[in-house]
Amino acid sequence: MLTFTQRQTPNPNSAINLTLSLTAQERTRSRHRFPASDGQMVCLRLSRGTVLQNGDILKDETNGVSIEIIAKPEPVLTVTAQNQLALIKAAYHLGNRHVQLEITPNYLRLSTDSVLRQMLEQLGLQVTEDILPFQPETGAYGHHHLH
Repeated sequence: MLTFTQRQTPNPNSAINLTLSLTAQERTRSRHRFPASDGQMVCLRLSRGTVLQNGDILKDETNGVSIEIIAKPEPVLTVTAQNQLALIKAAYHLGNRHVQLEITPNYLRLSTDSVLRQMLEQLGLQVTEDILPFQPETGAYGHHHLH
């Protein structure tokens, strides 16, 4: 079994041997086994607290194999509003509930939750269900990304 222990500095000339599609929750697991794109099981043994992002490249213990992390599409709610202030207010309310949240100037995205959907709709926001890659913020004290 291949064991990946380190994140590689991005390099456009790097040869990628495998891909690993992971949900947002799975990308927070620094020590776990997952099936790679070719079906073989691979083991992640990264520094505790590592949060992987779409496009990250990991090297195996021998530095002979590279694997690219792909944000796997998953059920999400995409929230839009008539103006940015309404989105900011929604982000505030979701933050008070410690909800993992992807934040952009035009939309918010979170894991599906019927109670939160109802709250957002009552605040006058438009909420749609999608199946898309989810890339929530890592938080103010999260590990910074190498990119």
